[in-house]
Amino acid sequence: QVQLVESGGGLVQAGGSLRLSCTASGRTFSNYVMGWFRQAPGKEREFVAAISESGYRIDYADSVKGRFTISRDNAKNTAYLQMNSLKPEDTAVYYCAARNTWIDRRDKRYNYWGQGTQVTVSS
Repeated sequence: QVQLVESGGGLVQAGGSLRLSCTASGRTFSNYVMGWFRQAPGKEREFVAAISESGYRIDYADSVKGRFTISRDNAKNTAYLQMNSLKPEDTAVYYCAARNTWIDRRDKRYNYWGQGTQVTVSS
C-alpha cells in the first residue's frame, strides 16, 4: 500500500501561484509514476500532469502546459505541482495519484490516491 497526502491548496487571485505537495509513505516512492488530477464541481476528474519514476519523462494536459510544472524529490518521498498564472477555470479539488510502470493519463490506471486539496482561483 501507498499512502498519499496532498497539501498546499488554498485561495489565490487570478494570475497568482500555488505549489501543491504530495507526500508518500508505505512503499518505495521511487518505484511509482506520480500523477496529478483535478475535479471541478459538476465535472469529471481530469488529468493534469504526470512524472515518471526517475523524473525523466513528464506529460502535461494542454490546458496547463506552460503554466504548471510537475517535479519530484525521491529522497523526500514527495511530488510537487507548481502552478503559475492561475485562472478561475483552474478551480478544483486537486488529487495526486500513484501507479507502477509507465505514465498514463487515465485516472483508472492509478492504484493509489490522496484525499485531495482544494484550489480556488478568484477573478
